Amino acid sequence: MLVLQFIRENKERILKGLEKRNFKHPELIDKIIDLDQERRSKQATLDQQLARANQLAKEIGGLFKSGDTEKATVLKEETAVIKVLTKALQEELQKTSDALFELRTQIPNIPHESVPAGTSEEDNQEIFKSGTIPKLDEKALPHWELANKYDLIDFELGSKITGAGFPVYKGKGARLQRGLINYFLDKNTAAGYKEMQVPHLVNEASGFGTGQLPDKEGQMYHVQNDDLYLIPTAEVPLTNLYRNTLLEVSELPICLTGYTPCFRREAGSYGAHVRGLNRLHQFDKVEIVRIEEPQNGMEALDNMVEHIKSILNELELPYRILRLCGGDIGFTSALTYDFEIYSTAQERWLEISSVSTFNSFQAERLQLRYKDKSGNKQNVHTLNGSSLALPRVVAGLLENCQTPEGITIPKALVPFTGFDRIE
Repeated sequence: MLVLQFIRENKERILKGLEKRNFKHPELIDKIIDLDQERRSKQATLDQQLARANQLAKEIGGLFKSGDTEKATVLKEETAVIKVLTKALQEELQKTSDALFELRTQIPNIPHESVPAGTSEEDNQEIFKSGTIPKLDEKALPHWELANKYDLIDFELGSKITGAGFPVYKGKGARLQRGLINYFLDKNTAAGYKEMQVPHLVNEASGFGTGQLPDKEGQMYHVQNDDLYLIPTAEVPLTNLYRNTLLEVSELPICLTGYTPCFRREAGSYGAHVRGLNRLHQFDKVEIVRIEEPQNGMEALDNMVEHIKSILNELELPYRILRLCGGDIGFTSALTYDFEIYSTAQERWLEISSVSTFNSFQAERLQLRYKDKSGNKQNVHTLNGSSLALPRVVAGLLENCQTPEGITIPKALVPFTGFDRIE
């Protein structure tokens, strides 16, 4: 959430940011400012009444000691009136605060100044491209046919067990998955990220803290009897490790990585763009999360981008980086870079990573703060990125590395898979 003081002091900047996002209800900002003024006025009145009650309590005690019971009785009557008044004020203040909180949850993060305006993914900016798109044999196959040909992934068996979007990996397909997970984790830990194993279900407070709830409630699997949610990404449990925490500046930065399965109830559609591994309800992903001092947030984002570039360079996959426009960035993000690899067999780009900074937006929801060198308490900045999501990496590897003789495994992966070719 946006900090209230920031909203009060930066109304025009916020409105410009919301316009870049194509936000439909900018009038909510005025409602928040007015309601905040009402809340502060009620709080001031309540504080005055409580101070008067404390003053009266001291006077009444002194009067009783001095034997002036008549005057003490009069003051006690005033105290009784104040007690009724403060109770009513507290109830009104709570209602106002609750209404203000609800309004704030509806306001998305303000885009960074570098975020381009736009309404959809068509307006995203390509800022980097690397690698050579391979020229495949005219009989080259898309990954779902390669998976069947080499007995790597069984989509029909997954549908039998669960439903569409839950594939079964087999033989070298399963070993390729496991090898990629270990490779990504080793690359991340070598770069200074601490490996964590976290729960795959979270409570509502955790979903709210990182912004998945209530914004993406319909996209998350909900275990109703226990009121728990299957995680859509390891970002949720990793970041929530520090919910309601006050950190010392000496503890920053915090750099975490973790592997988890991810679960997403995305709307179904048909066609090659969602076929095979292109869109799944359950998939594996290795995540990186950073918690930083505000002044170091943008440098940390650049470091994360460079780290993911180094992994893709080792995998020898052609890729590009997009800066997402205001109409395409997520609710909580201030700036997002998408990584896409090129699938020659499908003749299209496949998103395989998003790297984002949230500035203080998540920290405000999480109540995640730190004490700076002066002892002042302030929100940290949080960042996260896929490093990497496996399904489309596997799709890209199968399709781009296919030859008439089989599928060649990139050299960097061979120590993790135990084989250099799928035949």
